[in-house]
Amino acid sequence: LWERVARSAGRGDFAHRPSPVLRASSPTRGEEKAENRIPIFIGMMATSLLVACTALAQASTPTSTPMVGGGGAIPARGTRLPASVSQGAMVVGNTHPAAIVEVGGRTLSVAPDGNFVFGVGRDEKGPLVVKIKQPATGWIEQRIDVTARDWPIENIKGVPPKTVNPPPDIAARIEREQAQVSAARERDDPREDFAQTFQWPVQGRISGRFGNQRVYDGTPKSPHSGMDIAVPKGTPVHAPADGVVTFAAPDLYLTGGTVLLDHGHGISSNFLHLSRIDVKVGDVVEQGDVIGAVGMTGRATGPHLHWGMSWFDVRIDPLLVLESRK
Repeated sequence: LWERVARSAGRGDFAHRPSPVLRASSPTRGEEKAENRIPIFIGMMATSLLVACTALAQASTPTSTPMVGGGGAIPARGTRLPASVSQGAMVVGNTHPAAIVEVGGRTLSVAPDGNFVFGVGRDEKGPLVVKIKQPATGWIEQRIDVTARDWPIENIKGVPPKTVNPPPDIAARIEREQAQVSAARERDDPREDFAQTFQWPVQGRISGRFGNQRVYDGTPKSPHSGMDIAVPKGTPVHAPADGVVTFAAPDLYLTGGTVLLDHGHGISSNFLHLSRIDVKVGDVVEQGDVIGAVGMTGRATGPHLHWGMSWFDVRIDPLLVLESRK
């Protein structure tokens, strides 16, 4: 149509014709000339063609149609989150790199590739609310169901009495040491070591599971914050993933030889009861590097490695991390 209009204009068919005269009285059918109807017809056809082209362009433009999952709508631009998670899980999501993501009142770091991560506490009931605001959207919430787990009771006997009910001076020391460890867990480095497939730091029998209620010589204490792996003293401990050493101390009262390894975005691993420490604060280690050796220092009844993981102050289950990244 546009080509026909152009050819007609080039021949001068319409360029010099006078515009139709508006009359006080309507013309008769015989008086209405065909050429007076042509510009009107062309204009109507051009308008229709313009509307059709506009509609086609809009149809080919990507839109942010919400997807439904886990009980709520999320932005469609590549956002990925599970519909349900387990207590103690580490959750890795992905969204627009410029998005703002909030979980539990905390604003998460979003990596340049859109990855973000958070932890689910042992006693989380759910549903978890993840709030996402992408550049082209308002706040959109996704609700994630939380699967409850059974937490057996572990009765542990034979630990030194002062580690169960410490005197005031020892209790003050424990509080100071735990404050140092907690401060190291607050790092929020931009590295994405947490996105690796984690490996076992040692191979052995699981002698203590995350989350189980612990009773020491008849005295109930906090739930177990990690996974115990029973192996001989001196067994090399390997980094389960890349990271940066943020804490290293050979003789904490409860945990003995202690190392914290930061995996980025608030995810960290801690290794307790070590007999030897082979790294120092600030060291960058790669997956598989030896960071120390298994021992039974601190509150321990036999040689084993306690491997714990955290998202800031939220404890998560290393065994679930191993299984989820297979």
